[in-house]
Amino acid sequence: MDFSGKVAVITGGANGIGQATAKAFAKAGAKVAVVDLNAEAAKACADDINASGGTAISIQADVTSSADCKGYVDKVVAEFGTIDFFHNNAGIEGTVTPIAEYDEAVFDAVIAVNVKGVFLGLRHVLPIMIANGSGAVVNTASVAGLTGTPGMPAYCASKHAVLGITKTVSGEVARQGIRVNAVCPGPVQTRMIDALASQINPDDPAQMKQSYESSIPSGRYSAPEEVADMVVFLCSNHASNVTGAHFVVDGGRTATGGTLTQVTKASQ
Repeated sequence: MDFSGKVAVITGGANGIGQATAKAFAKAGAKVAVVDLNAEAAKACADDINASGGTAISIQADVTSSADCKGYVDKVVAEFGTIDFFHNNAGIEGTVTPIAEYDEAVFDAVIAVNVKGVFLGLRHVLPIMIANGSGAVVNTASVAGLTGTPGMPAYCASKHAVLGITKTVSGEVARQGIRVNAVCPGPVQTRMIDALASQINPDDPAQMKQSYESSIPSGRYSAPEEVADMVVFLCSNHASNVTGAHFVVDGGRTATGGTLTQVTKASQ
């Protein structure tokens, strides 16, 4: 895949999946805008890309603010002239708490980042793509948008919403040359999964990881780069008629319902 001359914007781009995606786009030749609330981490990611021979800028933005979202779009267009690819990725996990005890402020924060942030990103990026008559968007949902996860009502609600937004907007802009898909990661070896493990089993988070991995057919968490590869593929011409869809990257766990059955061939 050759993205030379193309421009990619990644929100939540300073760490984890977003950072891996920013570097994957840069490796493919795209100019990259790393957008994140953490200005220092975003700059570090952009500096790494530039040091490796790529082209990147960093932009600090709060994705829950319409002014900030318009601001990062304006800065990218001023710097690079356009936006071809958008990885709408910023997200937070909230707490692991039963809904009857869930803190309202935490719920609001998760919905603000994971749902409103996705909406605002689309609201301000899509006019650029519509004017161009082309573009590709990948929203970061989750396997938590496909099933329920007890103790994570806000996160699950937000990721179900991301899938609903993805399906809706894909139909709105398909005839204007824009494709909109979603990626649904399972557990990925990032800060987020480590934070969740520490909440679930603060005395022994490593045990929680071991237990969860044992239920995954592949036997392990995904690497951020594996999710990034799916995002880059969905933005490429190899997925030229793919839109309104979601793609699971979870080592087979959702497909098997978390039940792993060992099947061995009977000896002859």
